[in-house]
Amino acid sequence: MRELLTTSAVLLLLVGALLAQDRLPASTQTIMATQAHLEALTQSDLSRLTSEAESGDRKAEYLMALVYQEGRLVPRDLAAVRKWMLRSAEQGYVPAQTGMGEILISGRNSGAIPDYADADRWLRMAATQGDADAQLWLGVGYERGWFGVTNYHEALNWLRKAAEQGQPAAQFSLGQMYEDGEGVPESDSLAASWYRKAADHSPAYLGGVWEAEVQLSYMYRDGRLPEDNVQAYMWFAIVGGDRDMKRVARHMTRKQILQAQRMAEDWIKQHTLQRPVNGAISKPTH
Repeated sequence: MRELLTTSAVLLLLVGALLAQDRLPASTQTIMATQAHLEALTQSDLSRLTSEAESGDRKAEYLMALVYQEGRLVPRDLAAVRKWMLRSAEQGYVPAQTGMGEILISGRNSGAIPDYADADRWLRMAATQGDADAQLWLGVGYERGWFGVTNYHEALNWLRKAAEQGQPAAQFSLGQMYEDGEGVPESDSLAASWYRKAADHSPAYLGGVWEAEVQLSYMYRDGRLPEDNVQAYMWFAIVGGDRDMKRVARHMTRKQILQAQRMAEDWIKQHTLQRPVNGAISKPTH
């Protein structure tokens, strides 16, 4: 379709930025590539895509679902989203299976979702084929009781699978479970280890990245990690904790402050394509 050069350039920038950080799983990279592709969509592209979807092409069906979900070049239509996503998922297209699971768990408030059996079924289909984002949603769902029961064993199983592939929101969720002692022995050191893995991603608007940076700063602020004023100052500088920076600076030499400032500047340059505005990012709702 049109704008292939533009889309490729975006992807090269993303891949280049990711090389210096923890690598994202293939499913997450596919989502990012698809979003870039949709942003370049033209009316003529949409006509061709519609024709391909109506002919039964499963990837085109999936893309049509996303077009209607975002309201790109067409009015937003949730019925059309579900129709096209289901057609694609029934043909075995893994991103669409994950998408069906996400549709079924969307709009939840608290406790079990109405269609939790179907949501579990679609997400499990994708998760068992290695889709890290489906694994994330399964893990979060079992942790939060979305599938009719809170099951920390299942939650840990799926979150670990996603986290080991480099899914930042899963890494952040694992950190939370270790910090709170949910289904595992409470451990600030293991929590911080998973937060650090989540933070080591770019761009920062990915779910789990910014939250992990903030949580690391809180752990240093609250004295739950071994005292390290340079590291603490660095994280406060990254997340904009001016008051905490001033407090810890009182116990640092000028040389240490300069070192921490350089570390924070280097971190932001290496890990950021786009910083969140007022903490607003896309992430699973816990």
